[in-house]
Amino acid sequence: MNEKVLLIDDHTLFRAGLQDLLVRREINVVAAVGSGDEGIRKVAELSPDIVLLDMRMPNMDGLAVLRQLRKNHPTLKVIMLTTSTNENDLVEALRSGARGYLLKDIEPDQLVVALRDVLAGQTAVAPELTPVLARFVRGENGDLNEGKADNPFSELTPREYEILTLLAEGQSNKVIARNLGISDGTVKLHVKAILRKLNVSSRITAAVMAVEHGVRASASEGS
Repeated sequence: MNEKVLLIDDHTLFRAGLQDLLVRREINVVAAVGSGDEGIRKVAELSPDIVLLDMRMPNMDGLAVLRQLRKNHPTLKVIMLTTSTNENDLVEALRSGARGYLLKDIEPDQLVVALRDVLAGQTAVAPELTPVLARFVRGENGDLNEGKADNPFSELTPREYEILTLLAEGQSNKVIARNLGISDGTVKLHVKAILRKLNVSSRITAAVMAVEHGVRASASEGS
């Protein structure tokens, strides 16, 4: 991935570890800084394509930094990377222009996928917060789902539809496999088919589509 990534996090060990993790995966990290003020300066200096931004920082917190960055660079893509699962934090971050909201315990490969999704114009949110994102999209930010078909699920098989309802609840592949009595590998194949048919690259986006269209587990039996 040639796009330039900039990290802003006040925890030195986490920042250094994250930088090393991304570099090992051939991500172009142009800078990793420890304060909001320094981050704002570095963005102006280095013109990154995407910023990974901590939510909780002293002096200038992540939301304040986000708002300033979006004011100075309206097209800049920013992902909040935080330990906070607070719904208000997520909603305020999205309202302020964040294109992603991920938790710091995310798997490294999932973080790389999220970076690519956001660079491709999608919104990436931690799976456990998907229902919050869906409510936000449905109620306050309709532009995020512009262009979605009225019935985007018509091509799904009954099993794919059933799995989609579980994705919408934030369930992992392992949990879905256990609930349905099938293997993890089978779930992965179904998820790939779902993403292809919905023309999305992220399970988060698929889950949001499901929630905002009123998909419910109880409805899957007759679909």
